[in-house]
Amino acid sequence: MEWFLTYFPGFLLILCRVTSFFVVSPVFSAQHVPAQFKIGLAFFTAFIAYFGVGTAAPVAMDSLYVLTVIREVLVGLCLGFIAYMFFTIVQIAGSFIDLQMGFGIANVIDPMTGAQSPILGNLKYIIALLLFLSFNGHHYLLEGIMRSYEWIPLDNNLFYLNNNGQLSDFMIRTFSSVFSISFQIAAPLVVALFLADVGLGLLARVSPQFNIFVIGLPLKILLGFVMLLLLFPGYETVYKDMFASMLDAIRDFFGLFNE
Repeated sequence: MEWFLTYFPGFLLILCRVTSFFVVSPVFSAQHVPAQFKIGLAFFTAFIAYFGVGTAAPVAMDSLYVLTVIREVLVGLCLGFIAYMFFTIVQIAGSFIDLQMGFGIANVIDPMTGAQSPILGNLKYIIALLLFLSFNGHHYLLEGIMRSYEWIPLDNNLFYLNNNGQLSDFMIRTFSSVFSISFQIAAPLVVALFLADVGLGLLARVSPQFNIFVIGLPLKILLGFVMLLLLFPGYETVYKDMFASMLDAIRDFFGLFNE
């Protein structure tokens, strides 16, 4: 019983961080992944992490233990949310493109989250997910949560950082970079479709007998698909850069705790 009271509080803290990370992180938080698999993976990951770093510094279950649990949950949620934000880049870019192509009203159910998402955004999301798995990105996520205890130990100062505003500023900067990257991905298609709108507007002024509303929508859809076919070979490099930015953002989040 004494051994249980000595080591169980530390294991519970690690389990809270790992479980909260799996709740929001991409790939692991997908709805079609069985809940038993998520729980088992979180338990064994926490088990390995505890015997790697947790036994060296036993944690006492005192009056501040509840706040420590909340702090570990916040650390796991922040790590998972940073990774998830970079996966929403392709969905935001797909929303921009769908709005210009006329697909904005036709959303589909995203199998990863169960929510509605744009058609092209969902297509790009699935491609990004397959490329992420082919690059062994899920291994990097597991390595990140395991190595997080080297940079963010159990006695981290998350509440102090949040009170100082560093954590909030970091999240705002990360969200701004995510939005700018998504707009850059969608920019070629958006600009091409905007020029098509300008051309259709000029055609309507020059030849009023043309029904622009009849020929405009099919023309923009055809132009959008042609542009997609031309841009698809370069998306592998774009996604690689996106995943590299995600890992850099996680590394910068770790760096907040060394200041």
